[in-house]
Amino acid sequence: MTCRNMIPVLSKSSVYMRDPKRVEEILTSMRNAGPSTLQVISDFDMTLTRFSHNGKRCPTSHNILDNSKLISEDCKAKLKSLLDHYYPIEIDSTRSVEEKLPLMVEWWTKAHELLVQQKIIKDHLALVVRESEAMLRDGYQLFFDHLHQLSVPLLIFSAGIGDVLEEVIRQAGVFHPNVEVFSNYMDFDDSGVLHAFKGELIHIYNKREGALLNTKHFKELQSRCNVLLLGDSLGDLNMADGVMDLQNILKIGYLNDKVDERRQSYLNSYDIVLEKDETMDVPNAILLYITGQ
Repeated sequence: MTCRNMIPVLSKSSVYMRDPKRVEEILTSMRNAGPSTLQVISDFDMTLTRFSHNGKRCPTSHNILDNSKLISEDCKAKLKSLLDHYYPIEIDSTRSVEEKLPLMVEWWTKAHELLVQQKIIKDHLALVVRESEAMLRDGYQLFFDHLHQLSVPLLIFSAGIGDVLEEVIRQAGVFHPNVEVFSNYMDFDDSGVLHAFKGELIHIYNKREGALLNTKHFKELQSRCNVLLLGDSLGDLNMADGVMDLQNILKIGYLNDKVDERRQSYLNSYDIVLEKDETMDVPNAILLYITGQ
């Protein structure tokens, strides 16, 4: 039985696989091992959230703030200038990670410095998220709820803003106890005004499970040797680095932008590539299969 017979949604025209036989072997092995051995590791922006809706780009967790009333017009212009300069570098498949890394750090550092200057008030974040056009992908409810019902850890590693993305998940009603977010968190002073960002900068090339080495989560994850990984960039492929005793990993990549020029590099790296797919249909079908539903 091929993986497309096992999971019919894999026959969709937007689904690409370099090696379907290998995908079939991983799926069979993970299903046989059962949900108690599974963990899901995911990016957030443009992976769990939509890239676009009705032809219009949806905001990332950074964009939600950038586009909000909490940010001055001057600051918005500066943030837009940073985006226009650095985003093409981020998605440039001809540049190496080593080349991109210092530039990505530079981008996030400059953006965070600009946000701190805006003296953002913590209590205003919920309203900003509510008024934004951020959307989780279609089928998100099944994805989050199914993992919760089976007590499968969902680890979200994001170079975005943790306070904002948590609020997106909370307002969607799916911030279950099995969800852990590792991201850039704002540090507010006693009067609730942003004055810094906490800890080390988390960017696209350093967000990974190995960063949890000395945390309470690491022990819980030691018996979970099978990983379903979801990302939308080549940097996301490293998120499972540090998983103890890794047995199987199935990597699903959302290819949202510059599809033709990036298809081959995604197929070389991800097991399953989803082109311009705004749904969770494939991850949900795979989850249902490997958890025996």
